[in-house]
Amino acid sequence: MKKILAICLLFALNSYGQNAASQQLNALKEKTLLMLDASYAADKKTALQIWDYAELGYKETKSAALHVQNLKEAGFSVETGVAGIPTAFVATYGSGSPVIGILAEYDALPGLAQEAVPEKKSIDGKIGGHGCGHHLFGTASVSAGIAIKKLMEEKKITGTIKVYGCPAEEGGSGKVYMVREGLFKNVDAVIHWHPANQNRVIMTSFIANKSAKFRFNGIASHAAMSPENGRSALDAVEALNHMANMMREHIPQETRIHYVITNGGKAPNVVPDFAEVYYYVRHPKREVAVDVFDRIAKAAEGAALGTGTKMSYEIVGGTHDLLINKTLAELMQENLAKTGGVNYTEEETAFGKKIQASFIGNAPPVEEAASIKPLQKEADAGGGSSDVSDVSYVVPTVGLEAATWIPGTSAHSWQAVACGGTEIGTKGMLVAAKTMALTAIDLFSKPAVIQKAKEEFVKGVGSYQYKPLLGDRKPALNYRD
Repeated sequence: MKKILAICLLFALNSYGQNAASQQLNALKEKTLLMLDASYAADKKTALQIWDYAELGYKETKSAALHVQNLKEAGFSVETGVAGIPTAFVATYGSGSPVIGILAEYDALPGLAQEAVPEKKSIDGKIGGHGCGHHLFGTASVSAGIAIKKLMEEKKITGTIKVYGCPAEEGGSGKVYMVREGLFKNVDAVIHWHPANQNRVIMTSFIANKSAKFRFNGIASHAAMSPENGRSALDAVEALNHMANMMREHIPQETRIHYVITNGGKAPNVVPDFAEVYYYVRHPKREVAVDVFDRIAKAAEGAALGTGTKMSYEIVGGTHDLLINKTLAELMQENLAKTGGVNYTEEETAFGKKIQASFIGNAPPVEEAASIKPLQKEADAGGGSSDVSDVSYVVPTVGLEAATWIPGTSAHSWQAVACGGTEIGTKGMLVAAKTMALTAIDLFSKPAVIQKAKEEFVKGVGSYQYKPLLGDRKPALNYRD
């Protein structure tokens, strides 16, 4: 009987201890939510300043400097120019384990300069716009990192927090160079997010991507008087594009091939002696993406032979598929549900409905921005690629999407740029900052979760030895030129 009473007492004490720890954790989270609410005005100012900068990949000098300044003022130690990239940085605070990383992005897209209004209205003199919301991405990540740092200062949690400044996600593969440089070594888990038109934890893999610029050199000549003396580099580009388009029938249907002619000559009456075309090849499986890319490269050789030109190509980027970590995703889902979605004012709702009027097809209700999607793993990879994927192959990684755009908005659109320049965007940014900070608190407080995530990670990677798809080339700092 005494033994039974002792067991019951021990169980009661354990339950009491667990309840007390849970209450302390919840109180810490509530404190963090209030902390992030208090920093919202300053964070909104930062995000909109970077929205205005709209700097392209590897040229985000002012954007990166603003984040670095905010992190240094908050007490972080910041190393800039990492991995041979002037606009990349790693900010660190704390010591010991666990080591939790948060990813930040801040590059814009070319050709999407747009005012923050609900109709298409470009901004004269600007070459880029934040059509993927990276001004919000970086700001939310920095804000979440600073919130965690404050908790460490107050001795509420212990360990190391790192904020990674990651440039040129849009085709430049900035994180791949950072992974290759070993900057994620000894990190226990990495958290990220992305602007979107909904609120959900990411359980859909990104598709692998390999990209390059194919360059052809020919012989210039007068196009009317002596065309026989010329060899057109533009003909070679067009021949390559024609062969690539015929190839579409004979590759796995999930493959995506995109190209733009970045240089097609300067004048119609001059046979172009130089031409360039920029290709992306994507597929849910990295090995298939690489195989199709190699076929494109062979077609480029054929195009050069057939037109009497010379061909070379430069690998610009290469990213893996995303390795999902369900353990971390389930943890983040709880925190996203606690944070909640985005609620609009009457003015914001009216703005959003005007935006939706420009869509092709039916748009979902504006009110969907307030909802949270259930955690659901999808069998097929999503339509986009990201260098976050390469991080996921060296450390357990988890991310979410937050509604920074009116429901139904497509990424890489003027509508996304417009929403991102208003509180429609910054309210979603706050959802992301809160969810990431709460998830980080759990990771600092629950070592068993990190251990389980690592076990899942090891199983997911299997025997594969990570190898960058872009090889050993130096960062493509001028890929936007």
